[in-house]
Formats: sequence, C-alpha cells, structure tokens
Amino acid sequence: MVDDSFFIVIEGMDGAGKSSLARYLYDTLRPAYGDGVALTYEPHDPSAAGQHIRDVLAKRKTVSALSLAYAFAHNRVDHLHNVIAPHLEASGKRIVICDRYVLSSLVYQSTDCLSMEKVYALNCWARPPDITLYLNVAPQNCYARMRQRPTDRELFEKNLAERARRYSAGIKLLRAKGEAIIAVDANPDFEEVSGAVLQVIKAQAPAWLQIQPPLLLDWHESDSAK
Repeated sequence: MVDDSFFIVIEGMDGAGKSSLARYLYDTLRPAYGDGVALTYEPHDPSAAGQHIRDVLAKRKTVSALSLAYAFAHNRVDHLHNVIAPHLEASGKRIVICDRYVLSSLVYQSTDCLSMEKVYALNCWARPPDITLYLNVAPQNCYARMRQRPTDRELFEKNLAERARRYSAGIKLLRAKGEAIIAVDANPDFEEVSGAVLQVIKAQAPAWLQIQPPLLLDWHESDSAK
C-alpha cells in the first residue's frame, strides 16, 4: 500500500445519499489536493461489462444471479486495473472516493442460491478500501428520498428492510476479513451527516490528509443512478 494514498468507499442503500456525499467529499478535498483526488463509482459504465450491467439494472435484459455477479466482478477488475489502482499508485498524495464497491456486490448479488461467501470469493482479489463509510438510513427515509427522483426505479430499489438486513450481514463478513467499515447515521439533514462523515475521516485518515469543508451541497440532490 502506498503511504501517500487513501482509498475511500461510500456505501448504503438506494436513497441513502451516497452520490451527494461522495461529491461533497470530492469538493472538500479537491482545493487542497487538486487532481490528486478522483471521484468514481460502481458499476463503472466505461469499464468492461458496464453497459451490460446498466441494461440489466434498467430491466432491459434479464440474466441469472450468477451471471450478474460475474458481470459485476468483471466490471470491478477492469475499473480497479484501469482507474483506481493507477490513480492511487501515482506519485504524490492521492485520494480515490468510490460510490459503491465490494460491499454492494455482497448485498445485491447474493441470493438464496448464491451466498455472500460465494460472491465474496468472486471479488476477494479486489484491493480493500482504507475506509468504507456506510450511510445507515431507515428504509422509510430511503423511500421518501427515492420518490423525489425524476427517473424510474432500477432493479434493486425495493424491499429495503430486507436490504438493510443484508447490509448488516455483508458488513459483518467484510469486518471479519479485516476491512475497516464505519456506519454513519445518515437520517438527519445533509449538514449534520456531512459533518459526522468529516469527523470520521479526520479520525481515520493518514496524518497528511487535511480537510477544509466547502459550502454545503443540497442534500436533496438525487442520489444518482450510479
């Protein structure tokens, strides 16, 4: 691991506010680190199998759970090889903020016939984040935020109570593998949530990382379809 790199992943259910928070962190860190900060997301459309995955999520295609799990793993290895790793391993202080990563695969690709352990086995090669921030939001609040979106719901945006249970199981599995995952209460307004996230980053980040909060974004900005 390069000492001057920091890999941050933002996770949470649909409607938790991941994309707004990821953009906020990017805007917070960019004044100090410029092009040393990269903001990305998964599934990563430009990477391998990206458009195929989007077609499945938009219900334009139907595939088996195993096929989709392989597609996400394929997308991730390409994304990691061509985007995340080169940025983190370049010279200077480097930060990557990624909206979704392996935890999402454990939650969304596992089924009664495809266990989380099997999904993890497809992704066990993936570079672990230095920190994963899990935005913990009550399902009713996620539904309320999703209703504000102008676009149709994607494949997985339903049964959020069960999804929350799966997130708890996925977090437990990854913590057992040694990953640092911190849950943040994301039910309050954006100012409170972003402040809590900055405090977590300050406590967990390497000594060289300095934070200067920007002007607040609109918490009601829709959590993008990434």
